Amino acid sequence: MSVLTPRRPGNTGPPPATGTTGDDLVVVPARHPGRWAAVALVFVLLAQFAHGLVTNPGWDWPTFFGYFLEKSVVEALGVTLTLTLAGAVLGFLGGVPLAAMRLSKNPVLATVSWTYIWVFRSVPLLVQLLFWANLGYLYETLQVGIPFGPGWSFPTVNLISSFGAALLGLALHEAAYAGEIIRAGLLSVDAGQHEAAAALGIPRRRQFFRIVLPQAMRAILPNAANLLVNLLKSTSIVYVLAIGELFYQVQVIYGRSGRVVPLLMVATVWYVILTAALSVLQYYTERYYARGAVRNLPPTPLQRLRTAWRTRAAAK
Repeated sequence: MSVLTPRRPGNTGPPPATGTTGDDLVVVPARHPGRWAAVALVFVLLAQFAHGLVTNPGWDWPTFFGYFLEKSVVEALGVTLTLTLAGAVLGFLGGVPLAAMRLSKNPVLATVSWTYIWVFRSVPLLVQLLFWANLGYLYETLQVGIPFGPGWSFPTVNLISSFGAALLGLALHEAAYAGEIIRAGLLSVDAGQHEAAAALGIPRRRQFFRIVLPQAMRAILPNAANLLVNLLKSTSIVYVLAIGELFYQVQVIYGRSGRVVPLLMVATVWYVILTAALSVLQYYTERYYARGAVRNLPPTPLQRLRTAWRTRAAAK
């Protein structure tokens, strides 16, 4: 009768014979030297970057903190938020009919929607803003009334202000992209969902709002959030219209003081904070519409902290 000898670390002999129990097997942890080297390199680079932020006088942190909450900067931040929120609302309100027209079986509506999206996605946003700001040059007056009959005319010089031109340009530009995002989300819903709802006799309006739209939102939200973040950053372009948004106000201040880098950092940090807030909003919105699609919703950061705290308390 043969005797099986457990395999020990460092034993380079043949593997144990058949019949060896699990307790006799030696578990050797996997080695990842490349991974640890990459981690060390990342920490070294981060340490060098942090050291440069602290010791380099060019960053001029006293000036940064002095202007970060300055009154004119905060007011300009409010203009940026107003342009972002109003542009997003108007853009998606325009994107809904554009998506419906693209999905329509009517060739005229589909063609008009496709042409609008093609034109506004082709022309740069900066050119659109300048075009709407100079609308009065093309049309000195606008007339509203009955064709070939009485009407009312008024000059266009004061019709669209700089803020109105910026908002109009941002909204029309965003509508073109929002229309495609909404259309893609609606097309992502399986056709069987429509057929099953129709077979059950559910009205078309209820089909859309209770069956199709909740499923389409899971595909719409990530792209819509990216579009909203891009709109937030695109508001910096309206400085060409002399609107006192965040980037314009920062330019005015460093034009007087000459402190370019710290003032640019003021704008950068505010944009990062606003983008982080939008990312948090995106996370909770996507989590809400994930109900029914996944068995267990991903935990929120607060839930993760509570779980970690309870685990640590239980370990003690």
